[in-house]
Amino acid sequence: MSTAAGSTELHHLGIAQAGELIRSRSLSSVEYVKALIARTESLDGQLHTYVTRSFENALELARGADREIAAGRYRGPLHGIPFALKDCFDTAGIRTTGHSKVLAGNVPVRDAAVTARLQQAGALLMGKLALHEFAHGGPSFDVPWPPARNPWNTARVTGGSSSGSAAAIAAGLVPASIGTDTGGSIRVPASRCGITGLMPTFGLVGRSGAIPHSYTFDRSGPMARTVEDCAILLQVIAGHDPGDSGSVLHSLPDYRAALGQDLRGLRIGVLRHNWEEEVAVSDAEHGAIQDALGVLRELGATLEDCRIRPMRSYTDIKTIIAETEVFNVHLRDLAVRPSDFGADILGRMLPAMLFTATDLIKAGREHRRAITEMEPLYRRFDAFITISSGEAPAFSAHDPLGFWKNANHFTAANVTGQPALALPHGFGPGGMPLGMQILGRPFGEALILRIGHAYQEATEWHLRRPVLVDHADAPSVDEPPLLAGTSGETSAGLREACLAAARSLGLKLSGRMFAQLLEGAPYAFAMAGRMPGDHGHAEAPANVFAVRHP
Repeated sequence: MSTAAGSTELHHLGIAQAGELIRSRSLSSVEYVKALIARTESLDGQLHTYVTRSFENALELARGADREIAAGRYRGPLHGIPFALKDCFDTAGIRTTGHSKVLAGNVPVRDAAVTARLQQAGALLMGKLALHEFAHGGPSFDVPWPPARNPWNTARVTGGSSSGSAAAIAAGLVPASIGTDTGGSIRVPASRCGITGLMPTFGLVGRSGAIPHSYTFDRSGPMARTVEDCAILLQVIAGHDPGDSGSVLHSLPDYRAALGQDLRGLRIGVLRHNWEEEVAVSDAEHGAIQDALGVLRELGATLEDCRIRPMRSYTDIKTIIAETEVFNVHLRDLAVRPSDFGADILGRMLPAMLFTATDLIKAGREHRRAITEMEPLYRRFDAFITISSGEAPAFSAHDPLGFWKNANHFTAANVTGQPALALPHGFGPGGMPLGMQILGRPFGEALILRIGHAYQEATEWHLRRPVLVDHADAPSVDEPPLLAGTSGETSAGLREACLAAARSLGLKLSGRMFAQLLEGAPYAFAMAGRMPGDHGHAEAPANVFAVRHP
């Protein structure tokens, strides 16, 4: 490493640091890429973060970036910066698999919108990163690539679905990635791996060229070590995407420029009921969030407890809509090649065949209510705080029915459409990171980034790094069960309803797959049964179309 860059190891550099060194030509992009390649080759055997590597192409792009910068054609803070993508974004000439056998040989002919924007800014694609299958089911051991491991303890999960992205950043294999978030898929792994992740407002970042999970709830957003790095990434990937029907025309502030402001005068609503009434948290989690609230007060913010609807309600709305959508996305392949899907994603998708059109419309109308009822809170508060994720558990702790049984603190922001920032705020007794979330008003990314940056400037949780041993193997772990073992408890009537639904769709399910359908069916019917039916004639679903003009 050059003298000007100091003694900091290259793999520990964030985007802002590396970008300034590359801009000033104190560090070459080639040197940086080579260091990250060496780091990956030394450590990824135990982390399993990459599905596909494009290292030679990255080196060629780095040489070009160094030539451009030397010639005075500097494109901005991402010029010459390596990044890797969650493997659900299309990359021209480089396979995009969704971490599934279904798309194992898929090589797109064009880039996704975010891929193109990053490369136009001069960023260098290092490869494609592991995820939970189709950004949904997992962690799975019955798909072509192993699940990513948590760098803080490689016997534990990363959280999903942007699993490889979080692990690779935390381990210093790459400084940046773009993840997707439909119900926590950026924020959960960011929190469990001790990095920073932002789910932007619905419609702010284009989704064309990304494998869809839920048309209604999918978001794409930055993942990096720090809030500042996420702001740099967001500046490039945000903006109208004509290929995305959900994309919104919206003027973009200077996200990075907003970071230096203090927090005096800001009112932050504390969603304390999330962790004190609705879900059990450890003493460490409770202490960490209390300490974080204290830091924000010291920085000048005014904090006040407030309430939103119960987590269970948001989860019911999101699950009925999103599972209906993802089931339809994959219905053709489910009909002809169901065995090419991993068990965990089948356990999530198959019960969605039991939702009716009435269930979907009722959930859409309740979705509209959930969005509308936030408006008084947006007038009272500039932002909101809740917890994120506790310590990452062992792989064997994964419950195949957990998706259906458990509500969480992530889904609310997916349903309301507002942005949410996840960042580390402590460690548990097991040595694993803990995280919190800062939620904003729609298109309030600049403000929540400002709050998160001020918090990171006042604390050091984001500066901690996992200790990894070069060339170690991933430890053997007990794999999670494929079935919960409850299918024998179902009634004859429920069994017949499931058979009829599968037949009507032309699905030929194996014994295990049918058992998965039976296990999830009671939870699906319970969700539909909890959906209110008192909507007035004029209460439309949230997915009505609006035409926006520049």
